[in-house]
Amino acid sequence: MPSTELLIAFFATTAIFAYIPGPAMLYAAAQTMARGRRSGLTAALGIHLGGYVHVIAAAAGLSVLFHAVPTLYVAVKLAGALYLIWLGVSLFRAKAQDDAVIPGIVPKSARRAFFESITVEVLNPKTAIFFMAFLPQFIDASATFPVWLQFLVLGTIVNLMFSSADVICVVLAGALITRLRRSSHAQRLMRRAGGAVLVGLGVHVALQKS
Repeated sequence: MPSTELLIAFFATTAIFAYIPGPAMLYAAAQTMARGRRSGLTAALGIHLGGYVHVIAAAAGLSVLFHAVPTLYVAVKLAGALYLIWLGVSLFRAKAQDDAVIPGIVPKSARRAFFESITVEVLNPKTAIFFMAFLPQFIDASATFPVWLQFLVLGTIVNLMFSSADVICVVLAGALITRLRRSSHAQRLMRRAGGAVLVGLGVHVALQKS
């Protein structure tokens, strides 16, 4: 395994990246505002599981394809951006009576948030680029463990730390909406706020140059 000094630097740097608000954290918060805490937590779980796709890809070196084939990167990025925008618009277009039955549809919404979040994370090429750019800085080619195994172990740690930040964000957002849930007007505003965050994330991803 890498040296102790390298591991300390790895954990410190990962913590900084994990707890700076980013797209995954905002996505989980948006799901919480729109559908409740349970949906937010299942969204965070879906993002976590989707992250392992990128961990495995980094270990296998598949993310290099995004550098070698820029068109592929752009295509996947736009697909993910459009999916986020579609999710946000769908919240805006939800029927008015949904505001009154949000608590009753939480189980269904939670399942939906889970599968949607996996798709969102898998379609995020910047996550793949992050793993390929970040993890090699802490890989020791002369270590006892093979490089691919170091990628898997360190990638799993990164994914767990990022997910812990997502869960904290969901809990904080959940505490806020618990106070507001008694008002149907507040529920409608929260759903629209969640939709606005998702649309904003989609536009941001689509317009990013790299």
